[in-house]
Amino acid sequence: MTPGARYQAVIDLIESADAADVPLDGVLKRWAREHRYAGGGDRRAIRGLVYGIVRHRRALDWWLTRSDIRITGRSLVLAALVLLDRMDAASLSDAFGAGKYAAAALDDGERALIEALAGQDIDNAEQPRDVRLNYPAWLDPVLEVAFGSGLEDELTALSAEAGVDLRVNTLKGDRAAAVARLAEDGIEAVPTPLSPVGLRLPGRVQLGQGRAWKDGLVEVQDEGSQLVALLTDAEPGCAVLDLCAGGGGKSLALAAAMRNQGRLVACDAAEARLRQIRPRLARAGVTIVTEQVLSDEADPWLSGEAGAFDRVLVDAPCSGSGAWRRHPEAKLTLTAETVSDMAALQRRLLDAAAALVRPGGRLIYATCSILPDENDAVVDAFLADDPPFKEMPVGDIWSRVATGDYPCEDDRLMLTPHRHGTDGFFAAVLERAS
Repeated sequence: MTPGARYQAVIDLIESADAADVPLDGVLKRWAREHRYAGGGDRRAIRGLVYGIVRHRRALDWWLTRSDIRITGRSLVLAALVLLDRMDAASLSDAFGAGKYAAAALDDGERALIEALAGQDIDNAEQPRDVRLNYPAWLDPVLEVAFGSGLEDELTALSAEAGVDLRVNTLKGDRAAAVARLAEDGIEAVPTPLSPVGLRLPGRVQLGQGRAWKDGLVEVQDEGSQLVALLTDAEPGCAVLDLCAGGGGKSLALAAAMRNQGRLVACDAAEARLRQIRPRLARAGVTIVTEQVLSDEADPWLSGEAGAFDRVLVDAPCSGSGAWRRHPEAKLTLTAETVSDMAALQRRLLDAAAALVRPGGRLIYATCSILPDENDAVVDAFLADDPPFKEMPVGDIWSRVATGDYPCEDDRLMLTPHRHGTDGFFAAVLERAS
């Protein structure tokens, strides 16, 4: 593809993403399937520019509004090429309008925009903090509560691209074996600092072509997600329920911790999403997982399992704010109403899960959110109703299942990209009275 054709593809993708109710990564994958002629270099360049625009969307909007230019996919691409890639008017004039599939030639207004933006930085002292750090203004007081003086550092980290972490499947081998196998596949991996079964890669790789992944020795999973599964402290022979299993990442980690011994039920309300776990189970050699589709948190199946589990993990649906590094588009559409609705659902799920825990068993509540309303507030409200549960300090469990010193000051886990190099994850552990 010519540069001009790449730019037109980005214009189309930005406009499609603005109109679509699906993650940005899904929009890009669909485009790649429909444009198989695009080479690897084309796809990487297009993806990089699309994500660059989304990660700086509010600042780009600010510059275009300041320049009295209508915000469109085309004007966003032009602004990004000047402000982020430092392209000049001559280079852009050569690319735009050059060939059948290229973006249309520049008009006089666009040339004036390029000249006005030339030499400027994407960040500007006149921009409000929420614009510069690319989050909705209504979140400012919420993030102040969450991070205080560390807000800028944390939001800067949440705006960066996430790394790639792997979890070693200990049913197939240990971490040293996985490092060696990955090396045979031409992939360099180093141990993660907090998860004893984690590996970190230097960047995006073609993992699916190597033996380590095909043989089920490794799975892609952020270190923070691995730690939530480890803090469930599931042992061989336990009865464990993963209430909001999704595609099954934590269920796979729980099965490995249980050494494939015991009862492990993966539940979710979306049958198609839950079905994705099947090939992953087969590849990992896991045989103890059963799937259970739930209509909602009041599904009759749940009442039939009252008091049946030693561990119940509620990795609750949430805003996904802890994963903004991976889904930067999500922060731009998040509303206060969505957070409020999520918090209400999270409380209902926690109540439903509590009934499933046997005496002496544990309820683990987790989110991939950085927002207090979805984390501490939900747990505090649950405990305020005086249930037969007491809170266990996460640090007490950490010493048995994780690596190094407990990295948080509070009894509840709160991981963040800036402080810990993980996605944002929250977890609290509650034990039912014997």
